[in-house]
Amino acid sequence: MNRSILEKAVELRHELHAHPELSGQEIWTKKRLMQFVEENSGLEVHDKGAYFYAVYRSLGAKRPGIAFRADFDALPMEDEIDAPYRSCVPGVAHKCGHDGHAATLCALAGELKELDSDRDVYLIFQHAEESGAGAKICTAVLEENEICEVYGYHNQYGEPLGKILTRPKTINCASRGMSIRMIGEPTHASLPENGKNPVFALASVVQAIPEIADKSRYKGLLLCTVVQFDLGDHAFGMAASDGVLRCTIRGEYEAELDQLQARLEACARAEAEKYGLQIAFEYEDVFPENFNHSSSVEKVFQAAKELGYDWTVLEQPYKGSDDFGYYTKVTPGAYFFVGMGTDTPGHHTAAYDFKDAAIPYAVELFKKLIIMQ
Repeated sequence: MNRSILEKAVELRHELHAHPELSGQEIWTKKRLMQFVEENSGLEVHDKGAYFYAVYRSLGAKRPGIAFRADFDALPMEDEIDAPYRSCVPGVAHKCGHDGHAATLCALAGELKELDSDRDVYLIFQHAEESGAGAKICTAVLEENEICEVYGYHNQYGEPLGKILTRPKTINCASRGMSIRMIGEPTHASLPENGKNPVFALASVVQAIPEIADKSRYKGLLLCTVVQFDLGDHAFGMAASDGVLRCTIRGEYEAELDQLQARLEACARAEAEKYGLQIAFEYEDVFPENFNHSSSVEKVFQAAKELGYDWTVLEQPYKGSDDFGYYTKVTPGAYFFVGMGTDTPGHHTAAYDFKDAAIPYAVELFKKLIIMQ
Protein backbone atom coordinates (compact mmCIF):
# COMPACT_ATOMS: atom_id res chain seq x y z
CA MET A 1 0.00 0.00 0.00
CA ASN A 2 0.96 3.66 -0.29
CA ARG A 3 3.81 4.26 2.18
CA SER A 4 2.84 7.88 2.89
CA ILE A 5 -0.76 6.92 3.73
CA LEU A 6 0.46 4.03 5.89
CA GLU A 7 2.77 6.30 7.88
CA LYS A 8 -0.08 8.76 8.46
CA ALA A 9 -2.41 5.93 9.51
CA VAL A 10 0.14 4.59 12.01
CA GLU A 11 0.61 8.08 13.46
CA LEU A 12 -3.16 8.40 13.71
CA ARG A 13 -3.40 5.02 15.45
CA HIS A 14 -0.96 6.21 18.09
CA GLU A 15 -3.01 9.38 18.61
CA LEU A 16 -6.16 7.33 19.09
CA HIS A 17 -4.38 5.02 21.52
CA ALA A 18 -3.17 7.95 23.60
CA HIS A 19 -6.64 9.53 23.80
CA PRO A 20 -9.11 6.65 24.34
CA GLU A 21 -12.79 7.20 25.00
CA LEU A 22 -15.41 4.81 26.38
CA SER A 23 -18.51 3.56 24.54
CA GLY A 24 -20.96 6.39 23.97
CA GLN A 25 -18.39 9.04 24.90
CA GLU A 26 -16.25 9.05 21.73
CA ILE A 27 -16.48 12.78 20.99
CA TRP A 28 -12.80 13.58 20.37
CA THR A 29 -12.19 10.25 18.65
CA LYS A 30 -14.98 10.71 16.13
CA LYS A 31 -13.94 14.30 15.39
CA ARG A 32 -10.30 13.31 14.83
CA LEU A 33 -11.25 10.45 12.52
CA MET A 34 -13.54 12.68 10.47
CA GLN A 35 -10.76 15.24 10.19
CA PHE A 36 -8.29 12.62 8.97
CA VAL A 37 -10.66 11.30 6.30
CA GLU A 38 -11.49 14.79 5.07
CA GLU A 39 -7.84 15.84 4.87
CA ASN A 40 -6.43 12.66 3.33
CA SER A 41 -9.09 11.24 1.05
CA GLY A 42 -11.50 13.80 -0.34
CA LEU A 43 -14.39 11.35 0.25
CA GLU A 44 -17.89 12.45 1.17
CA VAL A 45 -18.22 12.48 4.96
CA HIS A 46 -21.64 12.11 6.57
CA ASP A 47 -21.91 13.03 10.26
CA LYS A 48 -24.61 10.92 11.94
CA GLY A 49 -24.16 12.13 15.50
CA ALA A 50 -22.62 9.28 17.46
CA TYR A 51 -20.98 7.82 14.35
CA PHE A 52 -20.14 8.80 10.77
CA TYR A 53 -19.54 7.26 7.40
CA ALA A 54 -17.50 8.21 4.34
CA VAL A 55 -18.33 7.42 0.71
CA TYR A 56 -16.24 6.94 -2.39
CA ARG A 57 -18.47 7.69 -5.39
CA SER A 58 -17.64 5.73 -8.51
CA LEU A 59 -18.18 7.56 -11.80
CA GLY A 60 -20.70 5.45 -13.68
CA ALA A 61 -20.92 2.76 -11.00
CA LYS A 62 -21.81 -0.58 -12.58
CA ARG A 63 -22.31 -2.66 -9.42
CA PRO A 64 -24.13 -2.19 -6.08
CA GLY A 65 -22.21 -0.61 -3.23
CA ILE A 66 -19.96 -2.38 -0.74
CA ALA A 67 -19.35 -1.36 2.90
CA PHE A 68 -16.61 -1.80 5.48
CA ARG A 69 -16.92 -1.17 9.21
CA ALA A 70 -14.46 -0.13 11.93
CA ASP A 71 -15.23 0.49 15.60
CA PHE A 72 -13.46 3.14 17.68
CA ASP A 73 -14.42 2.88 21.38
CA ALA A 74 -12.08 1.88 24.21
CA LEU A 75 -12.31 -0.09 27.47
CA PRO A 76 -12.43 0.88 31.18
CA MET A 77 -8.91 -0.45 31.85
CA GLU A 78 -5.44 0.81 32.65
CA ASP A 79 -2.77 0.90 29.97
CA GLU A 80 0.60 -0.62 30.85
CA ILE A 81 2.40 -0.55 27.51
CA ASP A 82 5.89 0.94 27.35
CA ALA A 83 5.38 3.37 24.46
CA PRO A 84 5.28 7.16 24.02
CA TYR A 85 1.64 6.89 22.93
CA ARG A 86 0.51 5.15 26.12
CA SER A 87 -2.99 6.18 27.22
CA CYS A 88 -3.09 9.56 28.93
CA VAL A 89 -6.59 8.92 30.29
CA PRO A 90 -6.56 7.15 33.68
CA GLY A 91 -8.64 3.99 33.70
CA VAL A 92 -9.38 4.05 29.95
CA ALA A 93 -7.40 2.29 27.23
CA HIS A 94 -7.56 0.72 23.78
CA LYS A 95 -7.16 -2.91 24.79
CA CYS A 96 -9.13 -4.57 22.01
CA GLY A 97 -7.48 -2.95 18.98
CA HIS A 98 -10.27 -0.62 17.95
CA ASP A 99 -7.67 2.11 17.45
CA GLY A 100 -6.11 -0.17 14.83
CA HIS A 101 -9.45 -0.96 13.17
CA ALA A 102 -10.23 2.75 12.79
CA ALA A 103 -6.74 3.56 11.51
CA THR A 104 -7.06 0.76 8.95
CA LEU A 105 -10.29 2.17 7.55
CA CYS A 106 -8.71 5.63 7.41
CA ALA A 107 -5.79 4.16 5.44
CA LEU A 108 -8.26 2.53 3.04
CA ALA A 109 -10.02 5.89 2.64
CA GLY A 110 -6.71 7.42 1.58
CA GLU A 111 -6.25 4.84 -1.20
CA LEU A 112 -9.73 4.59 -2.71
CA LYS A 113 -9.30 7.24 -5.39
CA GLU A 114 -6.29 5.37 -6.76
CA LEU A 115 -8.29 2.13 -6.86
CA ASP A 116 -10.71 3.47 -9.52
CA SER A 117 -13.51 1.17 -8.37
CA ASP A 118 -16.57 0.49 -10.50
CA ARG A 119 -18.78 0.59 -7.41
CA ASP A 120 -19.51 2.97 -4.54
CA VAL A 121 -17.60 2.18 -1.34
CA TYR A 122 -18.96 3.03 2.11
CA LEU A 123 -16.72 3.24 5.18
CA ILE A 124 -18.67 3.04 8.45
CA PHE A 125 -16.89 4.39 11.54
CA GLN A 126 -18.90 2.94 14.43
CA HIS A 127 -19.17 3.92 18.08
CA ALA A 128 -20.03 1.74 21.10
CA GLU A 129 -19.06 -1.75 19.99
CA GLU A 130 -17.95 -2.81 23.47
CA SER A 131 -21.47 -2.25 24.83
CA GLY A 132 -23.20 -3.82 21.83
CA ALA A 133 -25.12 -0.60 21.19
CA GLY A 134 -23.39 0.85 18.12
CA ALA A 135 -23.90 -1.44 15.13
CA LYS A 136 -27.66 -1.68 15.48
CA ILE A 137 -27.89 2.07 14.83
CA CYS A 138 -25.33 2.09 12.01
CA THR A 139 -27.15 -0.55 9.95
CA ALA A 140 -29.29 2.32 8.62
CA VAL A 141 -26.38 3.11 6.27
CA LEU A 142 -26.79 -0.30 4.61
CA GLU A 143 -30.55 -0.03 4.27
CA GLU A 144 -30.67 3.56 3.02
CA ASN A 145 -28.02 2.99 0.36
CA GLU A 146 -28.97 -0.50 -0.86
CA ILE A 147 -25.53 -1.90 -0.08
CA CYS A 148 -25.12 -5.53 -1.16
CA GLU A 149 -22.02 -6.56 0.86
CA VAL A 150 -20.49 -5.61 4.20
CA TYR A 151 -17.16 -6.64 5.76
CA GLY A 152 -15.26 -6.03 8.96
CA TYR A 153 -12.24 -7.43 10.75
CA HIS A 154 -10.75 -7.89 14.19
CA ASN A 155 -7.16 -8.26 15.25
CA GLN A 156 -6.25 -11.67 16.69
CA TYR A 157 -3.45 -12.31 19.16
CA GLY A 158 -1.49 -15.57 19.15
CA GLU A 159 -1.67 -15.98 15.36
CA PRO A 160 1.07 -15.28 12.77
CA LEU A 161 1.14 -11.70 11.54
CA GLY A 162 -1.24 -11.23 8.61
CA LYS A 163 -2.86 -14.66 8.80
CA ILE A 164 -6.56 -14.57 7.88
CA LEU A 165 -9.02 -16.59 9.96
CA THR A 166 -12.77 -16.90 9.53
CA ARG A 167 -15.58 -19.40 8.95
CA PRO A 168 -19.07 -19.56 7.43
CA LYS A 169 -22.12 -19.26 9.69
CA THR A 170 -21.41 -18.15 13.28
CA ILE A 171 -18.02 -16.48 13.76
CA ASN A 172 -18.77 -14.90 17.20
CA CYS A 173 -21.28 -16.12 19.77
CA ALA A 174 -24.34 -14.13 20.74
CA SER A 175 -24.30 -12.96 24.36
CA ARG A 176 -26.35 -11.10 26.97
CA GLY A 177 -25.70 -9.72 30.41
CA MET A 178 -28.52 -11.18 32.55
CA SER A 179 -29.46 -9.85 35.99
CA ILE A 180 -31.90 -11.76 38.23
CA ARG A 181 -33.08 -9.60 41.14
CA MET A 182 -35.14 -10.98 44.04
CA ILE A 183 -36.67 -8.83 46.76
CA GLY A 184 -38.05 -10.14 50.05
CA GLU A 185 -38.71 -8.50 53.41
CA PRO A 186 -36.12 -7.20 55.91
CA THR A 187 -35.91 -8.34 59.51
CA HIS A 188 -33.53 -8.33 62.45
CA ALA A 189 -30.79 -10.90 62.03
CA SER A 190 -31.91 -12.58 65.26
CA LEU A 191 -35.41 -13.14 63.85
CA PRO A 192 -34.89 -14.52 60.32
CA GLU A 193 -38.30 -16.22 60.46
CA ASN A 194 -39.96 -12.79 60.34
CA GLY A 195 -38.41 -11.81 57.02
CA LYS A 196 -37.91 -13.12 53.51
CA ASN A 197 -34.28 -13.65 52.54
CA PRO A 198 -33.59 -14.27 48.82
CA VAL A 199 -30.28 -16.05 49.46
CA PHE A 200 -31.70 -19.57 49.29
CA ALA A 201 -33.71 -18.94 46.14
CA LEU A 202 -30.78 -17.32 44.33
CA ALA A 203 -28.41 -20.04 45.52
CA SER A 204 -30.78 -22.65 44.10
CA VAL A 205 -30.64 -20.91 40.72
CA VAL A 206 -26.83 -21.00 40.83
CA GLN A 207 -26.89 -24.70 41.65
CA ALA A 208 -29.26 -25.35 38.74
CA ILE A 209 -27.05 -23.65 36.14
CA PRO A 210 -24.89 -26.71 35.28
CA GLU A 211 -27.98 -28.73 34.37
CA ILE A 212 -29.77 -25.87 32.57
CA ALA A 213 -26.66 -25.09 30.49
CA ASP A 214 -25.64 -28.73 29.96
CA LYS A 215 -24.13 -28.80 26.46
CA SER A 216 -25.80 -32.14 25.69
CA ARG A 217 -29.14 -30.28 25.57
CA TYR A 218 -28.04 -27.98 22.76
CA LYS A 219 -26.73 -28.26 19.21
CA GLY A 220 -24.19 -25.43 19.43
CA LEU A 221 -21.78 -23.94 21.92
CA LEU A 222 -23.52 -22.52 25.01
CA LEU A 223 -22.29 -20.95 28.26
CA CYS A 224 -23.69 -19.41 31.42
CA THR A 225 -21.04 -17.67 33.50
CA VAL A 226 -21.80 -16.20 36.94
CA VAL A 227 -20.13 -12.79 37.11
CA GLN A 228 -21.61 -11.44 40.36
CA PHE A 229 -23.71 -12.55 43.33
CA ASP A 230 -24.64 -9.52 45.45
CA LEU A 231 -26.81 -9.90 48.56
CA GLY A 232 -27.81 -7.64 51.45
CA ASP A 233 -25.64 -5.04 53.20
CA HIS A 234 -22.64 -5.19 55.50
CA ALA A 235 -24.84 -4.91 58.60
CA PHE A 236 -24.70 -7.90 60.95
CA GLY A 237 -27.91 -6.90 62.67
CA MET A 238 -30.00 -7.13 59.50
CA ALA A 239 -30.94 -10.19 57.48
CA ALA A 240 -30.59 -9.81 53.72
CA SER A 241 -33.78 -8.90 51.86
CA ASP A 242 -32.53 -7.83 48.42
CA GLY A 243 -30.21 -9.78 46.13
CA VAL A 244 -29.09 -9.96 42.53
CA LEU A 245 -27.44 -12.70 40.52
CA ARG A 246 -25.64 -11.55 37.38
CA CYS A 247 -24.63 -13.92 34.61
CA THR A 248 -23.27 -13.64 31.11
CA ILE A 249 -25.08 -16.05 28.86
CA ARG A 250 -23.73 -16.77 25.39
CA GLY A 251 -24.45 -19.17 22.56
CA GLU A 252 -23.48 -20.07 19.03
CA TYR A 253 -27.10 -19.73 17.95
CA GLU A 254 -29.47 -17.00 19.09
CA ALA A 255 -32.41 -19.42 19.07
CA GLU A 256 -30.63 -21.67 21.59
CA LEU A 257 -29.59 -18.65 23.64
CA ASP A 258 -33.30 -17.77 23.83
CA GLN A 259 -33.96 -21.28 25.14
CA LEU A 260 -31.26 -20.94 27.79
CA GLN A 261 -32.62 -17.58 28.88
CA ALA A 262 -36.17 -18.94 29.10
CA ARG A 263 -35.06 -21.91 31.23
CA LEU A 264 -33.09 -19.68 33.60
CA GLU A 265 -36.05 -17.34 33.96
CA ALA A 266 -38.44 -20.24 34.62
CA CYS A 267 -36.13 -21.67 37.28
CA ALA A 268 -35.74 -18.26 38.95
CA ARG A 269 -39.48 -17.61 38.95
CA ALA A 270 -40.19 -21.00 40.52
CA GLU A 271 -37.65 -20.37 43.29
CA ALA A 272 -38.95 -16.84 43.91
CA GLU A 273 -42.50 -18.14 44.19
CA LYS A 274 -41.40 -20.89 46.60
CA TYR A 275 -39.98 -18.30 49.00
CA GLY A 276 -42.58 -15.57 48.42
CA LEU A 277 -40.17 -13.14 46.75
CA GLN A 278 -40.61 -10.45 44.13
CA ILE A 279 -38.54 -11.02 40.99
CA ALA A 280 -37.32 -8.94 38.06
CA PHE A 281 -35.01 -9.55 35.10
CA GLU A 282 -32.74 -7.03 33.39
CA TYR A 283 -30.60 -7.38 30.26
CA GLU A 284 -27.66 -5.29 29.02
CA ASP A 285 -24.62 -5.66 26.76
CA VAL A 286 -26.77 -7.59 24.29
CA PHE A 287 -24.84 -8.91 21.28
CA PRO A 288 -26.30 -10.82 18.32
CA GLU A 289 -24.99 -14.00 16.79
CA ASN A 290 -22.27 -12.75 14.42
CA PHE A 291 -23.27 -14.64 11.29
CA ASN A 292 -21.06 -14.96 8.18
CA HIS A 293 -22.60 -15.62 4.78
CA SER A 294 -20.84 -18.45 2.93
CA SER A 295 -20.48 -16.53 -0.35
CA SER A 296 -18.81 -13.63 1.46
CA VAL A 297 -16.46 -15.95 3.36
CA GLU A 298 -15.43 -17.50 0.04
CA LYS A 299 -14.52 -14.03 -1.24
CA VAL A 300 -12.41 -13.33 1.86
CA PHE A 301 -10.44 -16.54 1.36
CA GLN A 302 -10.11 -15.96 -2.39
CA ALA A 303 -8.75 -12.46 -1.70
CA ALA A 304 -6.28 -13.91 0.82
CA LYS A 305 -5.12 -16.50 -1.71
CA GLU A 306 -4.59 -13.90 -4.42
CA LEU A 307 -2.57 -11.78 -2.01
CA GLY A 308 -0.48 -14.75 -0.92
CA TYR A 309 -1.65 -14.56 2.69
CA ASP A 310 -1.72 -17.51 5.05
CA TRP A 311 -5.32 -18.40 5.91
CA THR A 312 -7.40 -20.98 7.72
CA VAL A 313 -11.03 -21.99 8.26
CA LEU A 314 -11.92 -21.89 11.94
CA GLU A 315 -13.53 -25.07 13.25
CA GLN A 316 -15.43 -23.33 16.04
CA PRO A 317 -16.77 -19.81 16.53
CA TYR A 318 -15.02 -17.48 18.96
CA LYS A 319 -16.79 -17.39 22.31
CA GLY A 320 -16.33 -13.63 22.58
CA SER A 321 -19.01 -11.43 21.01
CA ASP A 322 -19.07 -8.62 18.45
CA ASP A 323 -22.01 -6.51 17.36
CA PHE A 324 -21.00 -6.76 13.68
CA GLY A 325 -23.71 -9.43 13.48
CA TYR A 326 -26.33 -6.68 13.23
CA TYR A 327 -24.93 -5.74 9.81
CA THR A 328 -25.19 -9.24 8.38
CA LYS A 329 -28.82 -9.40 9.49
CA VAL A 330 -29.42 -6.64 6.93
CA THR A 331 -27.18 -7.64 4.01
CA PRO A 332 -24.75 -10.47 3.15
CA GLY A 333 -21.24 -10.10 4.52
CA ALA A 334 -18.42 -11.57 6.54
CA TYR A 335 -16.25 -10.83 9.54
CA PHE A 336 -12.68 -12.11 9.67
CA PHE A 337 -9.61 -12.01 11.88
CA VAL A 338 -6.10 -10.83 11.05
CA GLY A 339 -3.19 -12.28 13.01
CA MET A 340 -1.17 -9.88 15.15
CA GLY A 341 1.79 -12.16 15.81
CA THR A 342 2.29 -15.18 18.04
CA ASP A 343 3.94 -13.14 20.81
CA THR A 344 1.09 -10.64 21.27
CA PRO A 345 -0.65 -10.39 24.69
CA GLY A 346 -4.37 -11.18 24.84
CA HIS A 347 -7.26 -8.79 24.28
CA HIS A 348 -8.60 -6.92 27.31
CA THR A 349 -5.27 -7.13 29.13
CA ALA A 350 -3.25 -4.14 30.32
CA ALA A 351 -0.28 -5.14 28.16
CA TYR A 352 -2.18 -5.40 24.87
CA ASP A 353 -1.33 -3.10 21.96
CA PHE A 354 -2.44 -3.35 18.33
CA LYS A 355 0.40 -4.12 15.90
CA ASP A 356 0.82 -1.42 13.28
CA ALA A 357 2.36 -3.91 10.87
CA ALA A 358 -1.07 -5.56 10.48
CA ILE A 359 -2.66 -2.49 8.87
CA PRO A 360 -1.41 -3.15 5.31
CA TYR A 361 -2.67 -6.75 5.41
CA ALA A 362 -6.21 -5.61 6.19
CA VAL A 363 -6.16 -2.67 3.76
CA GLU A 364 -4.98 -4.81 0.85
CA LEU A 365 -7.59 -7.47 1.58
CA PHE A 366 -10.33 -4.83 1.71
CA LYS A 367 -9.13 -3.48 -1.66
CA LYS A 368 -9.29 -6.96 -3.17
CA LEU A 369 -12.85 -7.41 -1.93
CA ILE A 370 -13.87 -4.14 -3.59
CA ILE A 371 -12.68 -5.17 -7.05
CA MET A 372 -13.70 -8.85 -6.90
CA GLN A 373 -16.69 -9.88 -9.01
